[in-house]
Amino acid sequence: MKVSIIITTYNNPSALQKVLDGILFQTVAPYEIIVADDGSGNDTAAIVKNFSAIAPFPVIHVWQEDKGFRVAKIRNLAIQRANSGYLIIMDGDCVPNKHLVYDHIALAEKGIFVQGKRIMVNKHASELFTNETASSFPQIIRLFFSHSLSNRHHLLRIPSFPALRNVKLKGIKACNMGFWKYDLIAVNGFNEDFVGWGREDSELAVRLFKYGLKKKVHPFMAICFHLWHPAHPRHTLQINDTILEKTIKDKDYFCPNGIVKK
Repeated sequence: MKVSIIITTYNNPSALQKVLDGILFQTVAPYEIIVADDGSGNDTAAIVKNFSAIAPFPVIHVWQEDKGFRVAKIRNLAIQRANSGYLIIMDGDCVPNKHLVYDHIALAEKGIFVQGKRIMVNKHASELFTNETASSFPQIIRLFFSHSLSNRHHLLRIPSFPALRNVKLKGIKACNMGFWKYDLIAVNGFNEDFVGWGREDSELAVRLFKYGLKKKVHPFMAICFHLWHPAHPRHTLQINDTILEKTIKDKDYFCPNGIVKK
């Protein structure tokens, strides 16, 4: 099964390096990586170029001009560039456990999208956190007892535990999600009306539910570690909430301002 990983980033090259390193040492390699860059500078471009030189799979750098937080648009551009049928969408500050790709493949099935789990790493621990930390049981246990992690109940990997399926918005986070590409195309991808932080992932989920999909969640598989960073400005959140509420009330699952512009 071919899997493309889309990594969203913006001017955080040190975190991006840790994420890329984490993908390099997956138990199952992706078909390709697409770095969806929302206007970063030359430092990020250098990280991607250097990583591309050593990666055993294609690495594509999709960049757009920095005109503020436009993650919906850059993700749509990356989706269009993807050359596989299944897409894992991640954030460039979420370091994957070594089984993340394997777990997403194991959880994938028709009629669903997968919501992976994230564990929050505090500011102090984030500085020294690496891809090796994300897959080292002794290091994770040390962080666990030092109270450096939140959502710690997801640390254990228990594939035999049953996955849950629902159509609830609670827990939607595009920092770690898996989709069939044809499902994203069917709903026209992310809604580019969203500018500024927040709710573009929830709005996509609403339209996927209207399209007929369910969300699949496994509490002990497909884990990533979200490194600490300052909070994004939220001055547009009220506008984005309004867009989300409108989508919830609408019957249509196809957004006019998505991958295809209507």
